[in-house]
Amino acid sequence: MIRLIDFMAAFIGLLFLWPILFIITLIGLFDTGSPIFVQERMGRNKRPFKLIKFRTMSVETKSVASHLATNASITKLGSFLRKTKIDELPQLINVVRGEMSLVGPRPNLFNQEELIKERDAQGIYNVLPGITGLAQVQNIDMSTPELLAKVDKQMIESLTLKDYFNYILMTATGRGSGDAVK
Repeated sequence: MIRLIDFMAAFIGLLFLWPILFIITLIGLFDTGSPIFVQERMGRNKRPFKLIKFRTMSVETKSVASHLATNASITKLGSFLRKTKIDELPQLINVVRGEMSLVGPRPNLFNQEELIKERDAQGIYNVLPGITGLAQVQNIDMSTPELLAKVDKQMIESLTLKDYFNYILMTATGRGSGDAVK
């Protein structure tokens, strides 16, 4: 049932939000010259997939977890996109493709070895990664791998339809800051 809700919500979201996506893409061309950011992430069963976001950091920024990047890497447009979480909207494409859910553990990079170990121990890779979830609305990011894996596990084990919609609503209304940047 969640997959059907994911698909329908993401499809309808893309249908109605395409003008915003288009405008941000155009503005992004002037900001960085490359407004779309695609990065390989670890999905369900540790399968790689290409996560799609709006670029919020300069093109030269190394491919590391956000908490390992510096504030100097974030562009002016990127700062706005992060605060409003608009940078996450292109991930609706990943949801339509079945690579992600609207709610689930945030997908990590393949080089985040400590987080992978902690998530493996908790069975986190048995579910689709998500755009938002319990850790995000509680401001827990990937800089605390053990805590993040435990909170992800807690969310997976107790997720109800009500929680699913609450996490989405809380994220859309500004609760949670996402991954911190130094």
